[in-house]
Amino acid sequence: MKKYSTLIILALILMLSCEKDDICLENTTPYLMLKFYSFENDTLVKTIDIDSIRVLNKGLISNYTAKSFDSIQIPLDINQYTTSYQITSEKTTDTIYFSYDRKDIFVSRSCGYKTNFENLAIDSTTNNWIKAYNINTTIIDNDTTAHINIYH
Repeated sequence: MKKYSTLIILALILMLSCEKDDICLENTTPYLMLKFYSFENDTLVKTIDIDSIRVLNKGLISNYTAKSFDSIQIPLDINQYTTSYQITSEKTTDTIYFSYDRKDIFVSRSCGYKTNFENLAIDSTTNNWIKAYNINTTIIDNDTTAHINIYH
């Protein structure tokens, strides 16, 4: 009997000493969302044929190669205060230079930190196929609504 009670106590100690598995179910760092509109009718959402999207000095974003979109979500660099993109549509390339401030926020032990972006600005853009833009919000804390409207 003493043998079984020792095993039961040992099993209880082992079960109580285990940590629960932490799984991150929360959203982490949000993406910058660009929505495309017609330049002639600024309320009309207009798809665009994207040949490629390239982060300057980093490389190609393969999710957006040779497809049509009415909006895209692109990551901002969490280690810098600027990110630049070359977006090519119908063999015409425009470059957009974004600047922003970073705000690191502790989410949880399992998720770690996420970065929100504040004071988003477009420092410059070429105007080959991009005719105009409108920044809807300068705070990027979610990726469910368009942060910038691009008119083409």
